[in-house]
Amino acid sequence: MSTPVLTQPAPDPAVAGRPTVGQRLTSFMPVIALVVLLAALTIADPGFLTLNSLTAAIRTSAPLVVLAAGATLVVLCGGIDLSIAALCSLATVLFALWLPDLGGLTMIAIIAATGAIGALQGVAHVLFRIPSFIVTLGGMSIFTAIALVISDAGPIRVVDREATNWLTLYVGGVVPMSFVVALVVVLVVSLVLRLTPLESWVRATGYSESAARLAGTPVDRVKIAAFTLSGACAGLAAVMLVSRNFSGSPTMADNLLLPAVAAIVVGGTAITGGHGSLWRSLAGALVVTLLRVGLPIVGVPSAYEQILYGAIIVAAVALTLDRSKVLIIK
Repeated sequence: MSTPVLTQPAPDPAVAGRPTVGQRLTSFMPVIALVVLLAALTIADPGFLTLNSLTAAIRTSAPLVVLAAGATLVVLCGGIDLSIAALCSLATVLFALWLPDLGGLTMIAIIAATGAIGALQGVAHVLFRIPSFIVTLGGMSIFTAIALVISDAGPIRVVDREATNWLTLYVGGVVPMSFVVALVVVLVVSLVLRLTPLESWVRATGYSESAARLAGTPVDRVKIAAFTLSGACAGLAAVMLVSRNFSGSPTMADNLLLPAVAAIVVGGTAITGGHGSLWRSLAGALVVTLLRVGLPIVGVPSAYEQILYGAIIVAAVALTLDRSKVLIIK
């Protein structure tokens, strides 16, 4: 006769999985930071909180929102895409060169081409098992060099503005069309993730790639899809920049890499993957844009921007890093 074993009842799953007050507060931190920053800039310059200033700020943020949205998926998968800014600059040059021949189809061609380039990087990452950091770092160098060569290291003026004129319009005379497009991108991608198994696949891949593979998650295809979307978003951001600057340049988007990474981590997306969302990156992009616009207002020289971005990235990663997945820091 066996001796009965007494076991304690398991905790209620519903209670165990309930988010704490701290977790709920953390999820709203990007929005809180946005409101606090807006209030601080208004106090520093009461004239900042005007319709014209806010319209200009969100128009400036549109390319950054799109870049950050695409790269967020790669980060959610546990990787990183350092090539987005260089690919975006290359896309502005290609747009200026292709526009005379393709006309209104140029935007579609650019997005398709950059999406294919992103997919190629994703294939190199999963097929050859090369870290995404190395693949995209090499891609950044390659794209910059190609852009310099095909543009003769100079800007290419866009004379025909009909293909991008619609991005300079305003919805209701207030909201820039480029920002509306950025919101649509975030909304559509978020809905696709939410209404399909992609969201669980992406998060599973980011939390634990080995466990995701054992569970039957198509990890390689998910990663390639993330890099493809990141590349396509870089192409769309390039079209937005061309519509604003009326030219393509091999360095046009180079100053957006650090702001894009800062927008992602300020939005609360864990650099180790698995936790975050595109909507948080949207809030992070708005915070970063307000910083870029607001620093001159409070008298901070633009040369200090890079210092601020670096500090923001380190602080945000320290707050969002999942240390249970990083047992050894190298």
